[in-house]
Amino acid sequence: MVIKVAVAGIGNCASALIQGVEFYKNVEKDEDIPGVMHAYFGKYHIRDIKFVAAFDVNKYKIGKDLSEAIWVEPNCCAKFSEVPETGCIVKPGPISDGVAAHMYEAFHADSNIKPVDVTQILHDSNADMLINYLPVGSAKGTELYAQACLDAGCAFINCIPEFITSVPSWAKKFEEKGLPVAGDDIKSQVGATIIHRVLAKLFYDRGVKIDSTYQLNIGGNTDFLNMTVENRLKTKRISKTDAVKSLIPYDMPTRIGPSDYVPFLKDHKICYIRINGKAFGDLDLVFDGKLVVNDSPNSGGVVIDVIRAVKIALDREISGPLLSISSYSFKHPPIQTTDDQAKQWVEDFISGKKER
Repeated sequence: MVIKVAVAGIGNCASALIQGVEFYKNVEKDEDIPGVMHAYFGKYHIRDIKFVAAFDVNKYKIGKDLSEAIWVEPNCCAKFSEVPETGCIVKPGPISDGVAAHMYEAFHADSNIKPVDVTQILHDSNADMLINYLPVGSAKGTELYAQACLDAGCAFINCIPEFITSVPSWAKKFEEKGLPVAGDDIKSQVGATIIHRVLAKLFYDRGVKIDSTYQLNIGGNTDFLNMTVENRLKTKRISKTDAVKSLIPYDMPTRIGPSDYVPFLKDHKICYIRINGKAFGDLDLVFDGKLVVNDSPNSGGVVIDVIRAVKIALDREISGPLLSISSYSFKHPPIQTTDDQAKQWVEDFISGKKER
């Protein structure tokens, strides 16, 4: 059994995913080694994932095998696995709006390199699905790759906060083509968003009225450099804010999103969360928390499960938005629900119950 995966954007998140497939190829039980939620997801093991197509705009990554391209600057993901040659060569993708004006030098983009026909490559490689890892703010680029998937008969996994799965018109296109789509904006395994959600829900469930809350994130990878321009951040702020506010049935002052780029942090992300509330007797209750993570690998264990969920959907001929895995694994799914409910939906999906 092979799951054929294409990847758009060979940055740090792609590096973590590609390393992870190799790192976990021999694990048989979830508890055998840290970081895996499902060694087997249904009948599919992590080692069943094979990368068959890859797209990027970095002139130093184009033409290289994935096993080499993931180490090319500006990538700075921690190296936790040796990756053997994959046979998958990185092709030049369309630049579109994927490279902001201030990012051309950092991404080593070259507008003179002619992009390939993405649809044709997806078709020729027999890719089951494409993972979108373009930079935040790549609205047109995301739509371009989504349309290429529709034209090639390929499923789509949208890991960034440019909305496809949660937009009814796009959802309908995938449904009409008989293709599954999952998204939008990947959650980390234990990241700022899921921790903030759990804490906010805990306050509400225990009767504390939340007055206000913020989540401030800093990091040193190109994701944070890209987001130093506020106009790249609109959908990112919406996605992260909705993920938290959707669990609380009243409005509250909220500020959530990237706050600064600190180059020497590299692929480390630091998150500060504060929740201000009123408890018994209308007295103040304040929570302050700090989280430090390797940013890109923190999403790898989630994407590894999403890939296999999408493959199961293809096997079962399920089309349109995958509500269970999207609600569990993404910040801006078509339906927001609690994390424990979403987890149960995923386990039900694995066992063969009807997708929601």
